[in-house]
Amino acid sequence: MAAKELRINEAIRSKEVRLIGDGGEQKVVSLSEALQLASQEGVDLVEVAPQANPPVCKLMDYGKFKFEQDKRLKESKKKQKLIKLKEIRMQPKIEKHDLEFKTKHITEFLQDGNKVKVTIRFRGRELAHTELGRDVLMKVIDLLTEKEVNFVLDKKPVMEGRFMSMILNPKK
Repeated sequence: MAAKELRINEAIRSKEVRLIGDGGEQKVVSLSEALQLASQEGVDLVEVAPQANPPVCKLMDYGKFKFEQDKRLKESKKKQKLIKLKEIRMQPKIEKHDLEFKTKHITEFLQDGNKVKVTIRFRGRELAHTELGRDVLMKVIDLLTEKEVNFVLDKKPVMEGRFMSMILNPKK
């Protein structure tokens, strides 16, 4: 549950609450009594489980609790690696040098840990010869295996309208 959804002190609407102390002891008390205990100890009364009957509340420093929660969230985001999908577009009549140049870019993207979508765009009468596009995509795979690039073919070459594409994933 996010800290924004938690009710504190006077925002709690229940008449009775199950109060959890610092040692983990539980007791059912009236809301006014729980608020009085919180003010005596100089902390906040925080509703941690509003769906329970009666709602579960805890005595804690809400500011400190929120700070710790935000800190944990930032730490978990740091450990995540965002995988981006990069796209390389080609045509079925691509020259050998251009193909090698674009394959070099694909290699760099895969080594950086990004997914790569290799797309062949067909124009006009090229649509009648989709096998040329498939051959180009297979040449890309051959060039990558020659360079000993670690990748996995995530999606085989498939026609999507005027485009034929495949998706390559970096191998862990």
